[in-house]
Amino acid sequence: MRCPVCKNMMIVVEHNHIELDHCVECGGVWFDAGELELLIETMQLEQSGLSLGSILTSPESQSKEKKRKCPICGKKMKKATAGHEPEVLIDACPRGDGLWFDKGEIGQLITQIPQKPSAKPDSQGHMINFLGTVFKARD
Repeated sequence: MRCPVCKNMMIVVEHNHIELDHCVECGGVWFDAGELELLIETMQLEQSGLSLGSILTSPESQSKEKKRKCPICGKKMKKATAGHEPEVLIDACPRGDGLWFDKGEIGQLITQIPQKPSAKPDSQGHMINFLGTVFKARD
């Protein structure tokens, strides 16, 4: 699969049965449909309301950033924001094929989601370390 930003081939990285496409050139990450929800579930985070469906039904965000094409269907993706302080600008395929996060954005967003009280200690920290190591999400 080609990166929607720099057009280089992406590599597939698997962790806890989640396969993500990662661009080693620009550091972006592609989540196929359902993978973001699986990541949130794996991390035992509270229901965040963050899903491909919720992003697709949210209003389009105004941005000077160029619209990118979905690496699966080739359609221009919608710009949407998620999270708070700071909001994260996400590219979402209008057909529901998946989500694109620029370098560091997924780590930024995950740290904003509260953990369930019953979550294993530091399950969020474990995933952030994984994201930071593999995707350089903490740069």
